[in-house]
Amino acid sequence: MLKDSKAFSSFSVDDIEKAKDFYQDTLGLEVKTVKMGIDLLEIHTSGNNPIMVYPKEDHKPATFTVLNFPVDDLEKTVDELIGRGVKFEQYDWGDMKTNEKGIMKGDGYGPDIAWFADPAGNIIGVMTRDR
Repeated sequence: MLKDSKAFSSFSVDDIEKAKDFYQDTLGLEVKTVKMGIDLLEIHTSGNNPIMVYPKEDHKPATFTVLNFPVDDLEKTVDELIGRGVKFEQYDWGDMKTNEKGIMKGDGYGPDIAWFADPAGNIIGVMTRDR
């Protein structure tokens, strides 16, 4: 029934213009404004359906990762994003904790990953690409 549907992700923000500036200017993504009664954003990434971002007056940031970006060189990507003003989250979950840059090593349990928040507080991840 749904297996052939072109699914896509969406999430809310509290300020659509701040979100557009962040995703377009800070992260360097292609972002388009779409008018559907209200202004929505479409974030375009290579080979994927657009991600929809919509304004929500009573927005509450997600307490989980809403979007992940697999990358070839995590250290380089984190350094570049830090250079663009992105602040990475620091987590300490016992045996699993982030280093000073905010990178958590998967050590066989999963990919190396680092998280940061968008201006609305939603959590975004960058991680090592599957090999």
